[in-house]
Amino acid sequence: QVQLVESGGGLVQAGGSLRLSCAASGRTFNSYVITWFRQAPGKERDFVAAIRWIGGNTYYGDSAKGRFTISRDSAKNTVYLQMNSLKVDDTAVYYCAARSGEVLTRSAGYVYWGQGTQVTVSS
Repeated sequence: QVQLVESGGGLVQAGGSLRLSCAASGRTFNSYVITWFRQAPGKERDFVAAIRWIGGNTYYGDSAKGRFTISRDSAKNTVYLQMNSLKVDDTAVYYCAARSGEVLTRSAGYVYWGQGTQVTVSS
Protein backbone atom coordinates (compact mmCIF):
# COMPACT_ATOMS: atom_id res chain seq x y z
CA GLN A 1 0.00 0.00 0.00
CA VAL A 2 1.52 3.29 -1.10
CA GLN A 3 1.61 5.97 1.56
CA LEU A 4 2.55 9.60 1.01
CA VAL A 5 3.01 11.95 3.95
CA GLU A 6 3.57 15.66 3.41
CA SER A 7 5.16 18.00 5.91
CA GLY A 8 6.80 21.40 6.06
CA GLY A 9 3.88 23.72 5.47
CA GLY A 10 3.24 26.79 7.58
CA LEU A 11 2.85 30.54 7.68
CA VAL A 12 5.46 32.69 5.96
CA GLN A 13 5.68 36.28 4.83
CA ALA A 14 5.72 37.20 1.17
CA GLY A 15 9.24 36.87 -0.21
CA GLY A 16 10.11 34.10 2.21
CA SER A 17 10.87 30.42 1.66
CA LEU A 18 9.55 27.03 2.71
CA ARG A 19 10.61 23.48 2.00
CA LEU A 20 7.93 20.86 1.74
CA SER A 21 8.66 17.16 2.13
CA CYS A 22 6.78 14.14 0.81
CA ALA A 23 7.80 10.88 2.46
CA ALA A 24 6.86 7.88 0.34
CA SER A 25 6.54 4.28 1.49
CA GLY A 26 4.88 1.00 0.67
CA ARG A 27 6.71 -0.08 -2.46
CA THR A 28 9.68 0.68 -4.67
CA PHE A 29 9.09 3.73 -6.80
CA ASN A 30 11.46 3.05 -9.68
CA SER A 31 8.78 3.45 -12.35
CA TYR A 32 6.95 6.24 -10.60
CA VAL A 33 6.66 9.96 -10.84
CA ILE A 34 6.01 12.04 -7.75
CA THR A 35 4.10 15.25 -8.31
CA TRP A 36 3.16 18.27 -6.24
CA PHE A 37 -0.26 19.84 -6.72
CA ARG A 38 -1.85 22.70 -4.86
CA GLN A 39 -5.39 23.75 -4.23
CA ALA A 40 -6.54 27.16 -3.05
CA PRO A 41 -10.05 27.63 -1.60
CA GLY A 42 -12.67 27.57 -4.31
CA LYS A 43 -10.18 26.67 -7.03
CA GLU A 44 -9.14 23.55 -8.88
CA ARG A 45 -6.17 21.43 -7.91
CA ASP A 46 -3.26 22.73 -9.99
CA PHE A 47 -0.03 21.11 -11.10
CA VAL A 48 3.07 22.57 -9.46
CA ALA A 49 6.02 20.28 -10.17
CA ALA A 50 6.94 16.65 -10.81
CA ILE A 51 10.00 14.44 -10.71
CA ARG A 52 10.76 11.03 -12.13
CA TRP A 53 12.07 8.69 -9.45
CA ILE A 54 14.59 7.14 -11.82
CA GLY A 55 16.66 9.71 -13.62
CA GLY A 56 15.41 12.68 -11.65
CA ASN A 57 13.91 14.52 -14.64
CA THR A 58 11.91 17.48 -13.39
CA TYR A 59 8.86 19.31 -14.71
CA TYR A 60 7.35 22.58 -13.56
CA GLY A 61 4.08 24.39 -13.91
CA ASP A 62 4.13 28.03 -14.91
CA SER A 63 3.53 29.18 -11.34
CA ALA A 64 6.63 27.35 -10.11
CA LYS A 65 9.18 28.09 -12.81
CA GLY A 66 12.12 30.09 -11.53
CA ARG A 67 10.97 30.02 -7.88
CA PHE A 68 10.38 26.39 -6.88
CA THR A 69 12.71 23.42 -7.09
CA ILE A 70 11.66 19.78 -6.83
CA SER A 71 14.20 17.18 -5.81
CA ARG A 72 14.35 13.70 -4.30
CA ASP A 73 16.47 11.77 -1.86
CA SER A 74 16.26 8.14 -2.91
CA ALA A 75 17.89 6.89 0.28
CA LYS A 76 15.16 8.54 2.35
CA ASN A 77 12.35 7.87 -0.14
CA THR A 78 11.49 11.54 0.12
CA VAL A 79 10.66 14.22 -2.43
CA TYR A 80 11.16 17.87 -1.60
CA LEU A 81 9.67 21.09 -2.91
CA GLN A 82 11.84 24.10 -2.17
CA MET A 83 9.74 27.23 -2.54
CA ASN A 84 11.45 30.61 -2.71
CA SER A 85 10.18 34.15 -3.29
CA LEU A 86 6.77 33.12 -2.07
CA LYS A 87 3.76 35.22 -3.01
CA VAL A 88 0.36 35.62 -1.40
CA ASP A 89 -1.07 33.79 -4.42
CA ASP A 90 0.95 30.70 -3.43
CA THR A 91 -1.36 30.22 -0.44
CA ALA A 92 -2.94 26.79 -0.80
CA VAL A 93 -2.99 23.24 0.47
CA TYR A 94 -0.09 21.42 -1.16
CA TYR A 95 -0.47 17.74 -1.99
CA CYS A 96 1.98 15.19 -3.24
CA ALA A 97 0.76 12.44 -5.51
CA ALA A 98 2.27 9.39 -7.18
CA ARG A 99 1.62 7.38 -10.29
CA SER A 100 3.43 4.82 -12.36
CA GLY A 101 4.38 5.90 -15.84
CA GLU A 102 4.29 9.30 -17.46
CA VAL A 103 3.99 12.69 -15.82
CA LEU A 104 0.45 14.01 -15.95
CA THR A 105 -0.49 17.55 -15.05
CA ARG A 106 -4.11 16.56 -14.42
CA SER A 107 -4.87 15.51 -10.86
CA ALA A 108 -7.37 12.92 -12.10
CA GLY A 109 -4.51 10.81 -13.40
CA TYR A 110 -3.12 10.06 -9.93
CA VAL A 111 -4.21 7.25 -7.66
CA TYR A 112 -2.03 7.85 -4.62
CA TRP A 113 -2.29 11.04 -2.60
CA GLY A 114 -1.02 12.46 0.65
CA GLN A 115 -3.20 14.29 3.13
CA GLY A 116 -1.88 17.73 2.18
CA THR A 117 -0.02 20.46 4.02
CA GLN A 118 -1.21 24.05 4.34
CA VAL A 119 0.98 26.87 3.07
CA THR A 120 -0.10 30.38 3.96
CA VAL A 121 1.77 33.40 2.64
CA SER A 122 0.98 36.71 4.31
CA SER A 123 1.50 40.15 2.79
